[in-house]
Amino acid sequence: MAYQNGGNMEKGKDVAKNGHFGSLSFSQMDSLSAICDTFLPSIDTNSLHQENMDDSVIKFLHTSASMNGTPQHFAWMVSERIQHPKLNLCKLALWLLSTRIGTFILCGKASLSSQFPYLQNFSRVSPNKREEIVQSWSCSNFKLIKLLFVALKVLTLLVFFTQVDEKGQNPSWKALGYCGQDPDFKKQKQEKMNSKQSKHEEFSDKRDEHLYGPLYKGIITLKQPQNALFKKLQKLGFHVSKPNSSSNCPSFIIECDAVVVGSGSGGGVIAGVLANAGHKVVVLEKGSYLARTNLSLLEGPSMDQMFLGNGLMMTKDMEVFLLAGSTVGGGSTINWSASIDTPSHVLKEWCDVYELEMFQSEFYKEALETIRKKMGVQDKIDEEGFQNMILRKGCEELGYQVENIPRNAPSNHNCGWCSMGCKDGSKKGTNETWLVDLVKSGNGAIIQECEALEVIHEHKNNNNKSKAIGVACEVQHEGVKEIFMVKSKVTIVACGALSTPSLLKRSGLKNPNIGKNLHVHPVVFAWGHFPDSDDNVKNWPESKKKSYEGGIMSVMSKVVANFEESGYGVVIQTPALHPGMFSVVMPWISGLDIKMRMCKYSRTAHIFALARDKGSGEAISSNSISYKLDQIDEQNLKVGIEKLLRILAAAGAEEIGTHHVKGKKLKVKESSVDEFERFVKEESSRGFKNLSTPICSAHQMGSCRMGIDPKISVVNPKGETWEVEDLFIGDTSVFPTALGVNPMVTVQAISYCTAQNVLQVLKAKKMN
Repeated sequence: MAYQNGGNMEKGKDVAKNGHFGSLSFSQMDSLSAICDTFLPSIDTNSLHQENMDDSVIKFLHTSASMNGTPQHFAWMVSERIQHPKLNLCKLALWLLSTRIGTFILCGKASLSSQFPYLQNFSRVSPNKREEIVQSWSCSNFKLIKLLFVALKVLTLLVFFTQVDEKGQNPSWKALGYCGQDPDFKKQKQEKMNSKQSKHEEFSDKRDEHLYGPLYKGIITLKQPQNALFKKLQKLGFHVSKPNSSSNCPSFIIECDAVVVGSGSGGGVIAGVLANAGHKVVVLEKGSYLARTNLSLLEGPSMDQMFLGNGLMMTKDMEVFLLAGSTVGGGSTINWSASIDTPSHVLKEWCDVYELEMFQSEFYKEALETIRKKMGVQDKIDEEGFQNMILRKGCEELGYQVENIPRNAPSNHNCGWCSMGCKDGSKKGTNETWLVDLVKSGNGAIIQECEALEVIHEHKNNNNKSKAIGVACEVQHEGVKEIFMVKSKVTIVACGALSTPSLLKRSGLKNPNIGKNLHVHPVVFAWGHFPDSDDNVKNWPESKKKSYEGGIMSVMSKVVANFEESGYGVVIQTPALHPGMFSVVMPWISGLDIKMRMCKYSRTAHIFALARDKGSGEAISSNSISYKLDQIDEQNLKVGIEKLLRILAAAGAEEIGTHHVKGKKLKVKESSVDEFERFVKEESSRGFKNLSTPICSAHQMGSCRMGIDPKISVVNPKGETWEVEDLFIGDTSVFPTALGVNPMVTVQAISYCTAQNVLQVLKAKKMN
């Protein structure tokens, strides 16, 4: 599953070198192959007694995970991509399963043979018994065993359904009713590539921004000869020098007025505001810049290229799956377009309880207006996607409150692939707005694929505070690491709520609140299947639409949001689920069951409940994150699940279900009212320790919160850290509490206010 260039099925073959597969031995690979084939076995279709089965479905059912090269890609991910505290335990389990004693320890009597020597390793256990063993892992009372099940399930299914060949295709997709890459994008990309006149023009400064993206003139790659790098930076107006000392660290220094670490909804706004005001700004981005035609719009490559941790971030206990952007534009490049104002009850709480007067000031109202205007926020939708149609119809049938979601895209923007980047730039993330201002102003540069190591600060003589003077950075090229420094008058850290705390800690900041109070907006799903032939839907407009088509989000319900009471409830929305993530969140009961569920993929609608969480966790480092769900949050999510199931049934679903480990489902039209009510009550009352997959989170916030007292906060009301002068934070980590709705507008508005404060600091420095 090498996501870099699209031809990914070959990558797994490359891990088998020097007698091992990456970091896995042959014996571990033997165990892994058996496990993958247990999750996704070859099915004998003759035993199913189903007539008129499509050839693509027959082929899909016949294809096991190992026939598709999944174990090799799994091994490559373990060796090259995944960083998690429990990774070594997974490798240990694979080794144990390659031994007879280890297999008996992990699998129990189901692994025993009736013949001497009775004990056998996992790969020698019969397929039926292996399936029985894996089923027992899924509901084990031993936490580590259950974590093993989650890890193996998630990676096996994700690899199988996202890996692609040289043509960007996966052999299972036809059976799923999935087209792969956006067909309009394929055509658009080919037309643009045909518009190239010559290779010389491709690399000239006159490149068409529609082909190469609006930021290409300001994008800096460090993977080039130093002379060329210095020349480009100097052309953009930056002073670049080499240290006089004989030491090679740093290898060079870039000087500017402001350095911004991170280019998302926080850093992108601040960078654009400062550059528009005439200040020289360097943006440091860990991810890469993917111009419109360089997008893949393929799930696997997009996760690898555009998400933090290659899209495989989990909490330490693997109970929360964390999605966060890591590309130029950050989360605003890969989010689902929802552009919702800061709720009034949240503003009141932040003002009254946390004494942050800004949040009920004209200053903040003006910031919100500026942000909405910049992003072109509006709430009209010309053509609703399948899942949003389901949510709207179900709510209307039940009399539940329902409303359009404001989006930072025009009413005719109906793309279901925007979680992988916007193909035409009509979704106005920071990569299409504030960062464009930065580049067009002539005052900014965006250095991509660059890791910020630490904020450099020096002690002042007149008080206990130190003063930020820049950022030390690292870049790797062909295995060689190089460290350089960006020297600045002010420093803004905007790495996101998962990464900002670790950068501050590496920089020597001691505030005990750093990393604490992490909120994640926990999300739980329910699903409903709507067959093409269903009488209730066949007369709908666009009743043949697929689950992945159309705008990702256009409608939401606040039926249990509690906005007018406690403010801590859930909102109901729709997700972007392409085959890989769909397979990950669906329950796994058996190999046949998951394959049959996947065959229904294109007409299975998911809706979710998102909680404004009182529970919190800690971002210790980017690879070590903890989180605990509060009992109030759990109760709110249970109420949310009840509403989800009722909405799906009211919309006409043939089958409904949740993601509980037992995978129970209900045929709605064949059930009595009492059976339906019993099912809804049982599924909504279950605890969240027995889900088949982790709770999901696409929003993280609060890990460096804003406040009026350094004893309980990390930054002051101006966004500046209490410990270090001229060091500001500009991302969701400054939220005092969880927000309760999609955070893009709020973080941009707060960052806009922070940018005004930074401007005052720069003005004062200039006067001095």
